[in-house]
Order: sequence, then C-alpha cells, then structure tokens
Amino acid sequence: MTQRRGGRQHRAESRDFGDHRSHPPRHDLSNELTALEGTSYGRYKSLRGKWWTGPAILDISQVQSDPFAPPSRVALRFDADAADLVPAWHATPERRRALAVLLAKRFRKACPTRDLRIDAGGQEILRRASCEVGADGAVVFRLGAQLPGHGRRIAGRQAARLLCEDLPDAADDALAVGEEEAERWMRHADDVAALREAVAAQGLVAFVADGAMLARRSGVDDRPLESGVPFRSPDALAVEVELPHAGTVRGMGIGPGVTLIVGGGFHGKSTLLRALEAGVWDHVPGDGREFVVADRTAVKIRAEDGRAVTGVDVHAFVDHLPSGDDTRHFSTENASGSTSQAAAVVESLEAGARVLLIDEDTAATNLMIRDARMQELVAKDREPLTPLVDLVRSMADDHGVAVMLVMGGSGDYMDVADRVVLMDAYVPEDVTARAKALAAKPTGRKVEAGGFRMPRARVVDARSVSSESRGRQKIRAGGTDGLRFGESEIDVRAVEQITDPSMTAGIGLALEAAVRRGWIDGQATVAEALDRLDAALEADGEAELLRIRDADFAIPRRFEVAAALNRMRELRVRQGEEGAA
Repeated sequence: MTQRRGGRQHRAESRDFGDHRSHPPRHDLSNELTALEGTSYGRYKSLRGKWWTGPAILDISQVQSDPFAPPSRVALRFDADAADLVPAWHATPERRRALAVLLAKRFRKACPTRDLRIDAGGQEILRRASCEVGADGAVVFRLGAQLPGHGRRIAGRQAARLLCEDLPDAADDALAVGEEEAERWMRHADDVAALREAVAAQGLVAFVADGAMLARRSGVDDRPLESGVPFRSPDALAVEVELPHAGTVRGMGIGPGVTLIVGGGFHGKSTLLRALEAGVWDHVPGDGREFVVADRTAVKIRAEDGRAVTGVDVHAFVDHLPSGDDTRHFSTENASGSTSQAAAVVESLEAGARVLLIDEDTAATNLMIRDARMQELVAKDREPLTPLVDLVRSMADDHGVAVMLVMGGSGDYMDVADRVVLMDAYVPEDVTARAKALAAKPTGRKVEAGGFRMPRARVVDARSVSSESRGRQKIRAGGTDGLRFGESEIDVRAVEQITDPSMTAGIGLALEAAVRRGWIDGQATVAEALDRLDAALEADGEAELLRIRDADFAIPRRFEVAAALNRMRELRVRQGEEGAA
C-alpha cells in the first residue's frame, strides 16, 4: 500500500480501535478466504465480524446470500495514527464533513474494481455513512463488497484479492491525499461556513456570489454548464462579505419579505430559483455554486396532483368546499393542484420553514392569483380559494416567512413585492422602482383576505407510521423518486430538494428511528418530533441511523423527512392547538 504522510509503517497489533475484548478482531483473512475456495457460497457468512488488515480493522457486518444478491456490507476503520491526517484538516465539523466527502471521492477514483461500491455522491457536500472523519482524525469507510463466486461456489482467491488487497489499497490511496488538494477543500469549508454566518448576520435569507455559474449541463448532469453566463449582482442589491480565505466576495443579497423574480421565458428565472433551492446544501469546489447559499430552512413548494393529504389545516387558502368537508382538518387521497400546493405550504411551515420558494411553472395557477376580471365574473362567495397573492404579505410581515417567487405571467405580485429582480439573458437587474410605479396604477383587483393565520399543529399517530406487528420495516430508496417504507410506497418526486438517492434512504431510516426511539409517540406534535430527530442527528450523526441499518445513506434535513411522512397514505393525525405550528 502507498505510504502516507511521514512514511510510517503501521503494525496492526499496536493499534487501539476500542474495546475488542468481547469480540477481538481475527487475523489471516486472506488465508481464511483462500481455504474457502470452491465451497458452498453460504460459507461466506462465517466471515462476519472484525479482521485485522494491516493498519486498519475490516468489519464485515452483512454477508450476501448468493452472488446475485445486493453486495455485502463492510467497513474499514483507521484509528487516528493509522489514518495519519493533518490535525488541522479535522479541526471543525465543517472541515470533517468536507474531508469525508473528499476521501470518499478519492476512494471511488482509486478503486480498481466495480465489486467495491462506495457512495461518493455528486455535487453536494452531505454527511454520508460512506465515510466518517472523527474529531480525533480516525476514519471509517463503509461500502458494499460484491463477494465473488463461481456459480454458487466461493471464489476464495478472488475474494482474498478483493478484501485484502484492492480494498485496503483503495483506502490507502484515498488517505494519501496531497496537502494542496486537501487545503483547497478545507479553505472552501471554512469560507462557506463563514459565508452562511455573514449572510445571517446581515439579516439576509440568501446570497448569490458574483461569478457563480448557476446553469447545469442537463437535467441528469448536475455539473456546471461551461458555456453558462457568470452571475453578476445588480448594484442596488449588491452586498459584500469577508471570508477567511477568499477575502472580499461581492454578490446579490436577498433580504426577508417577498422577492419577485421576473423576466421573459428562457432568460434564467427558474435557473436562479433552482440555484437558491440547492443553496440549502454546501457544494464541492468547482461546482459553480460554491458561494450560493440560502437559509437552511428554505423549502421549495409546488403543486402535486394526486398526492395524499392528511388532516392539514388549509383553511387560510381554502375557506370552504362545496362538499362541506372541513378545511381546517383537510384530508384527501387525491389532491388537486391547488389543495396539494396549499397543503405543501402549511406542512412546510409546520416543519419550521422560514423561507418558501415557488416557481409559477410548477404551481397551481388558481392558488397563485385571481385577477380583476375573474373576480368580476366569479363572486368571492362562490370561490373557495384565497390566492397566495393576498396572503403572502401577511406571511412575511406577521410571521417572518420570506417568500421568493418566479413569476412571468401576473403583474399583481408587484403590489406585494419588496424587491423585483428581472432576469434578462441570465443577467439580473433590480427593477423594483419600475415595478412599484406600475403597481401604483389601479387594476380594479380586490384583496380577498385580511391576513394569514398560522395553521393548527398536528400530532401523528405512531401506529400509522409503524407498528410492532410489522416488525422491522422494509426500507428501499427508488432513486430520488420514491421510498418503500414498510408497506407504504411514498412518492417523493415532487420533493425537489431531495438531490441524491442516498438522501432518500436516509429519510426512510430517519422515519424508522423516529418511531423506534419514540420521537413520534402519539403525543408530540410534528414539529416536536422533528426537533427530537434533529437533536439526535446533531449529537450522534451517522451512528443514530446506522443503529437502524448498515446502508448507504446521506443525512436528510427535517423538511424532507416531514415531506415523506406527509405523503404516506396510511398516515393518521389529530390536531393540537390553533396557531401552534
């Protein structure tokens, strides 16, 4: 294996990996595998447990039942001395998170075979199970290993090469990270953490740096479009932040209240909003959106025909229904565009969102606006819906909820906007003054609501999420589109801030943990249950979800967990006090 910093030779016997007195690691894995050559494939199960492999311990936790089953699960653990990393690289949580992503990506690049599968992710810097860096500098790689076979017979010599040569060599190459590469990632981690602090300190909810490349190559390739137009802030909205390594960075600061993004079709409105919705995550160096950040509580809202809605107080948007159904406790198996969007707003606020992002392209038109002519034709007492345009000002002023809207078809939002940004050939311009002058000319439209009232909180019936009779839940991620959770098939295609299949898996594990640990207990509100989840993940991180299952996952936000919970068709709830959300 490649020697690392200091060129030290490591003897396994000298390493302390914790208390192994009850199950001490075994030696001679290579000889054991060679001896299994040609035996029944099921004998691989005898390998479960810990093995010394040079300077690390290999923990084989799950063994596949046959050559065609999902890969076995293994973890390679290096203590701080064996990992031999520069102490400054793991000095802060942000650095450790970035370093873990870097090491996972290096491992994937160094791996000589597809039989070793590590979850290295894409453009986001997420907390993943695949690689952890401890505060002391210890490192764990977790991955899938496809154990080889000849039919249903063990290919022992091939397995010995895989686990005793290929695996430790890939890990060693990953850990042999050069100082220049590592320092680039560490400086980036410091700068993004400082940027988020500076943005919050200035009372902003989002920031887009000059020079940012917002456009992506395609819908399936999230890397930056090389021919894209670099972002440059309008002078009127420009702010500067001081970062520890990048120095003074100028960009567009978006404050609280209502922000309107307008412009012609294909001029970059939705591209800007998508960059902002992705700004809740940090991005890898070279992504183009390194210094594009949004408040961590920002949630993208859209209409979603056909989704289930359970016990949601949508009365602010739907004050009555011809059917007589109670809109303060609204449930349906087949929501319309308007009711699904209303529910999404309420559910996001219930989960703690303080920034909402909405694009008219994916919104329900009748929940966004009713113009003067339609008001004249259809009397308000015949229209159950109260459009967002009449509520958004109260949401901002009375409840501190910032709203960013892409709007190309309705000028009525100029009346309620704090700022208006015009995208012209991907170049932003502040047109707030012009928009306000236009808004001063009356259109005859009447405001149809007195204000927005926060909805009632809900309490989840834990038995509707999981039950002892079901036993261990089946959890299977279907990319970023769906989640199998027990008997439930949860459609999350419309939850656009799920950016990674591993995040979908993390959502499933978080839901299971919430029930097993009693965070969802039939007494706590949704917000309280999510608070408990956040506290546990903050305290124990990946270990909290690994207690549920050893799998590839990324730790999700509370908002994506809530979104999946709310889309469970088996969900049952009761409501708490009004305005408690």
